[in-house]
Amino acid sequence: MFNRKKTTMAAKIAVLAVNPVNGSGLFQYLETFYENGIDYRVYAVAPTTEIKTNSGVRLIVDDVVARLKGHEDEFDGVVFSCGDAVPVFQEHSAEPYNVDMLQVLQNFAQKGKIMIGHCAAALLFEKAGVTKGRRLAVHPLAKPAIVHGTATDEAAEVDGNFYTAQQEHALPVLLPRLIDRLKAL
Repeated sequence: MFNRKKTTMAAKIAVLAVNPVNGSGLFQYLETFYENGIDYRVYAVAPTTEIKTNSGVRLIVDDVVARLKGHEDEFDGVVFSCGDAVPVFQEHSAEPYNVDMLQVLQNFAQKGKIMIGHCAAALLFEKAGVTKGRRLAVHPLAKPAIVHGTATDEAAEVDGNFYTAQQEHALPVLLPRLIDRLKAL
């Protein structure tokens, strides 16, 4: 489990971590939330709470995505923390944890919650059917797959409640804008 500061802020974020997750991106989110007193819980998009980073570091996270379903109202937003999301998703799209992930993303979007992610996050938001009319930053290789939203060439995009970055290297551009929004809640 990750240790967190006690917070008096109302903002609370659900973080979805695929297996394997991009450790650089995941830890940028978690460190930023921790440093700014934003409460969060990390959910594995996997059958167990044990996942790995792309570099093989073993992590035990708070819970699995199946147990987030139906609890979206407890959070102000959701982060899709990318990793080897696209190839792993393609190979395992029918697995219950991936079906649950898409349902969770749909539920968060339908409730008007903040949608956050980098790399292929916009592509998974697209797959969940929630990007219509949204400007999205997405990894350049995934850009052609965005058909309902508009994939941009920007390093980071904020469009309403959607906060996206092309890659983890663009998170420093996106995260200050996200923190400002979360602190205003």
